[in-house]
Amino acid sequence: MMKQPSQLEFGSIVGERYRIVRTLGSGGMSRVFMAEDLKLPGKQWAVKESVAGPQVMKLVRTEAEMLISLSHPRLPRIVDFFEHPRSGAVYLVMDYIEGITLEAYMKGYEGYIPQEQIVPFALQVLDVLDYLHARQPPVIYRDLKPTNIMLTPEMEFILIDFGIARSYKAELDQDTVKLGTVGFAAPEQYGAGQTDARSDLYSLGALLLYLCTGGKYSEWTAGVEGYIRGELPRQLIPVIRKLLRQHPEERFQSAGEVIGELRHSADFQPAQQGISVNDASMDYAGTRVVAVLGVSAGSGATHTAIAVSHYLARRTRSVALVELHSTAKAFARLQEVVEGTSVGQSSSSRRFEVDGVHYWRQTSRADVISLLGGSYRFIVLDLGSGQDNERLEEFLRADYPLVVGSGAEWRVQDIAGLARSLQRHPQHKWNYCLPLATSEAVRRLRKELDHDKVFALPFHSDPFERDDEMDQVLDELFRGVIPDTRKKRFGFLKRQR
Repeated sequence: MMKQPSQLEFGSIVGERYRIVRTLGSGGMSRVFMAEDLKLPGKQWAVKESVAGPQVMKLVRTEAEMLISLSHPRLPRIVDFFEHPRSGAVYLVMDYIEGITLEAYMKGYEGYIPQEQIVPFALQVLDVLDYLHARQPPVIYRDLKPTNIMLTPEMEFILIDFGIARSYKAELDQDTVKLGTVGFAAPEQYGAGQTDARSDLYSLGALLLYLCTGGKYSEWTAGVEGYIRGELPRQLIPVIRKLLRQHPEERFQSAGEVIGELRHSADFQPAQQGISVNDASMDYAGTRVVAVLGVSAGSGATHTAIAVSHYLARRTRSVALVELHSTAKAFARLQEVVEGTSVGQSSSSRRFEVDGVHYWRQTSRADVISLLGGSYRFIVLDLGSGQDNERLEEFLRADYPLVVGSGAEWRVQDIAGLARSLQRHPQHKWNYCLPLATSEAVRRLRKELDHDKVFALPFHSDPFERDDEMDQVLDELFRGVIPDTRKKRFGFLKRQR
């Protein structure tokens, strides 16, 4: 609540023109009213009243001067500014924004904002931040939070309170006044550093995390992964993690950089259906996910996932292979071989490494979300042949979904059956892999599925070892996606002999 008593009440007239209708909101430094314009019948304005000492008055005057100089559709226009010396009050008259605050919207939807609105929301906020930061000197908002964002009936977002915004001063080592909302303000707003554009980007990350966790979290703390909604575009996670880095130099360095990151991802925009692996660009700085799903037990999903992981590691490095099944045994047996432990003697660590690939055994979805916020270029999910809801959802959300089915003539139809059973889901990104299939079987399946991403996988006894024929197939599958660099062989099977 406003600490000083207001000079206004219903029916009060300020500036000989604005009649107070009702209170819109209040804070520690000011109160905002809706007022009708006596000179323009039917026109309504927001009147911000501040009553306090000289220091706050200075802040209000600074806010007024700043806003008067700005012109952006996501910022309110300032139409009048005047002081009332006898009462010590200062009044700022601006556009009245019809709608509700983002905080009220979240409460009305019980913490849920539709997932398809989150990225457009982020882009809208970034648009206005990009404008502010490009000013000379740059304007730093410093208080990006749900109560300072208005949501209009057209789902447009507008920043409404510049009470603690400031111009960046290159000659200063730190801010004169430490202000901001705990949980949304960047660490440097309370430390020894000066806030800059990266401080606002931290707040954007906090805001996005708040939306993605249904209003439960705005800081990345232990366990937050389990509260991130499962249906959200997974590319958001590494973006949020980078925005929330503690040190400014580790974050995105500009709003434009974040905008480019979001727009770069094909999966952010549903309209981009039809994009194949060959059309994608791997300049994207976040983590890409390859999900390998077997049509049936014994179809070769794990073998293919291992081969793909080591192929990617030879080309790009920074690859994780995740066994997304809490009771699977394949990676545990492999870990015993790698670490030289006795059969059945499980290691306390679920992570082990083979030739640069980080293996994660018996992993949950929360672990996957955590890994997405790390530095991996690729995460390969070994889904086995299970089609429970969790694994199927991960398959459908992957950047590169791979279906592995038997190449035997009498079992090729298993893949067509899987495609038909999931026909309600978009399948334009799917890739079909048939170990040991004939070229005729591949041709028939491509025709039946009306899909050209069907590949025959050659005999490849050691998936850790480079094989020229397998590399040729995977080069085709990932064509245009990764650089053609070569890496030294591991020779896993040979080392065990």
